[in-house]
Amino acid sequence: MSEQGTIELPENGAEMDYLAHEKTYEVFLNIFKWGAVGCVALMIAMAVGFFGGGGLIGGTIAFIILMAISAYFM
Repeated sequence: MSEQGTIELPENGAEMDYLAHEKTYEVFLNIFKWGAVGCVALMIAMAVGFFGGGGLIGGTIAFIILMAISAYFM
């Protein structure tokens, strides 16, 4: 028969750098927030350009205006 050893788990884990963790999480939230806002603005700008008769220039202007409004309110 083979002997089975017991595994000892440490009671306290490694020390965490909470400041670095909070900064990383804040960066993640900002990337997610601006990514979502950018996607919504892009979809609206594409609708203006394709279906609203704005074309490339109108869609681009709509995108810039929507991103500026988003930056102002955030």
